Amino acid sequence: MGAVTTVDAGSFDEVVTAPGKPVVVDLWAVWCGPCHWLSRELEALAAETDAIRVAKLDTDANPEIAVRYSVLSLPTLLVFRDGHERLRLVGARSRAALRRDLGEFLGP
Repeated sequence: MGAVTTVDAGSFDEVVTAPGKPVVVDLWAVWCGPCHWLSRELEALAAETDAIRVAKLDTDANPEIAVRYSVLSLPTLLVFRDGHERLRLVGARSRAALRRDLGEFLGP
């Protein structure tokens, strides 16, 4: 189903403002253990549905995006619809919790 896209500061705005599906951006860092766990859960969820687009952004390589969105903790998920942040989830969570927390974006 849904593929996961890697974004950087140069492609971030284009991806989150694209029309259509909501975009879930996974803000992570290499040194962050919970980030790796959440990424696996999010990638598995993306493989189950085509209702959302998933993008990953390494905050160490792209700190300006983390600063722009006042991201203070990792992992953080930002959900965008029509270019606007609609939801922010901070901390690792299971795939079941992701389904619950992202439910309004996943549809029935």
